[in-house]
Amino acid sequence: MPGPLLETLKGTKQDIAPVWLMRQAGRYLPEYRELRAEKGGFLELVYDSDAATEITVQPIRRFAFDGAILFSDILIVPHAMGQGLEFLAGEGPKLSPTLLEATLSDFSEAKERFDPIYETVRKTRAMISNQVTMLGFAGSPWTVATYMIAGQGSKDQGSARLLAYRDPQRMQEICDAIIEVSVEYLRGQIEAGAEAVQLFDSWAGSLAPDEFERWVIAPNAAIAEAIKQSHPGTPVIGFPKGAGAKLPAYARETGVDAVGLDETLDPVWAHASLPEGMPVQGNFDPLLLEAGGPALSKRVDTIIKAFEDRPHVFNLGHGIGQFTPIEHVEELLRTLRRG
Repeated sequence: MPGPLLETLKGTKQDIAPVWLMRQAGRYLPEYRELRAEKGGFLELVYDSDAATEITVQPIRRFAFDGAILFSDILIVPHAMGQGLEFLAGEGPKLSPTLLEATLSDFSEAKERFDPIYETVRKTRAMISNQVTMLGFAGSPWTVATYMIAGQGSKDQGSARLLAYRDPQRMQEICDAIIEVSVEYLRGQIEAGAEAVQLFDSWAGSLAPDEFERWVIAPNAAIAEAIKQSHPGTPVIGFPKGAGAKLPAYARETGVDAVGLDETLDPVWAHASLPEGMPVQGNFDPLLLEAGGPALSKRVDTIIKAFEDRPHVFNLGHGIGQFTPIEHVEELLRTLRRG
């Protein structure tokens, strides 16, 4: 029998919403910090399938979440495309050379970098209960492109947005290349044991409406269609952070099976505006989870009430913060599961 998370993503509402948290395998957990201190840097952990499996399973062991999200990073795709990648302490990811300095043809593909990721999926699936859904993921083409173009994260994704305006043909070529590799990557994860996959578009909110159509909706639609052709039973979750009023169009036009909501969206509006019966996920503010207090339980109840008439996966509006107290996660789960 599929677990409650997978059933929900396939459109069956549960009496108690299943739960997993974005970035649930990470720095807020003391067992993660201990393993990282032993093993070394972030990228070394990602490419060590034994370590990555242990990290993926840590929050399941501690909290009994309904989903295990692969421990990896969205920038594995550009790394496999041949762009240099390193994670610098206190600075975040750096890619080189940037696509302002080089072209895609300058890169030498290194698809073997996907192999340890697939092995992590296989090992994790073998370790967890059948009631826990194995979740794979990839970054959406727009968000991945912003890093490949600028070489790092930025506040407004200005370099990528300028390139899209000045040379839309080149931006299209970049996105098409990312789409092709991402489809291969996601299919590999599914064949290794992932039962659902999520597309993270962390920087979708920086685009004007017509640009959103071209660089967010169209690429995500292409990926969702390709996954449905090869693996029609595998749900695809789309998470266009910052989409705001553009979210209903995203939900209708991409063909994803479920949509993730960031914390800025009114859940009552989202329920009224999204396609009837479409599963939703997220909306709880990660900073409220860090803050705790009476507002935590109140907000849980508000979100549950808003989505009581549709399939709903409880999750955050983005990734859990590294300073989130363990006891606040426990309080959230008690509130959610009290039935």
